[in-house]
Amino acid sequence: MRVFTNIGEFLPFILGGLTTTVQAFLFGAVLAYSIAIVAGLMRTSKLAVVRIVATIFVELFRGTSLLVQMFFFAFVFPALTPFTPSLFLAGGLALGFNYGAYASEVVRGAVLSVPEGQKEAAISLNMSKVQRMRFVILPQAIRIMLPGIGNNSIELLKGTSLVYFISLADMTYRADILRGANTALSSQIEIYTYLLFTYFVLALPLIFLTRWLEKRASKGVSTA
Repeated sequence: MRVFTNIGEFLPFILGGLTTTVQAFLFGAVLAYSIAIVAGLMRTSKLAVVRIVATIFVELFRGTSLLVQMFFFAFVFPALTPFTPSLFLAGGLALGFNYGAYASEVVRGAVLSVPEGQKEAAISLNMSKVQRMRFVILPQAIRIMLPGIGNNSIELLKGTSLVYFISLADMTYRADILRGANTALSSQIEIYTYLLFTYFVLALPLIFLTRWLEKRASKGVSTA
């Protein structure tokens, strides 16, 4: 790895890992929120066995380190099964399972926070369980869960930086290469300042999107 003599070359090199960072985020987000919906609804089930299965999954991935989970999927999982995931898939699975477990609690809390009167009114109208969930509970729960899901998305984006530890060439990985090749203090300040603000710029659309969705979902809703 050559030493960069022009500090203006640092940012383009770091941004060479942008695609990997964004892809890891998108894969992890799709998996996480798919898991969140399923696990969150399972934890509100009246069937004990369904709640227990969901609870074991959620507490397992909430109670263990995301970094350790990445190591597990990258290096242990292939030894236990005939399936060998790529490093990208291993990182994406860890991100999806970990943040999906946290987001499932947001989903569960939002569903349970819908007033019982709403559910009883739906029952009195002879709605099936599916109809009650689709037309009465979820529309109200989604509005409640938006702030939590937005925060979870930002945390997931920041969590993608950990894929560097399983040698996935994201922005953090490339910044560490620069750090190792450019030991001057001024260079390292430059490198990590660029990295810091790049993650901030990536998070801004998520922040604004969450606020916009919250405002849109709250239209016509009484705050009394």
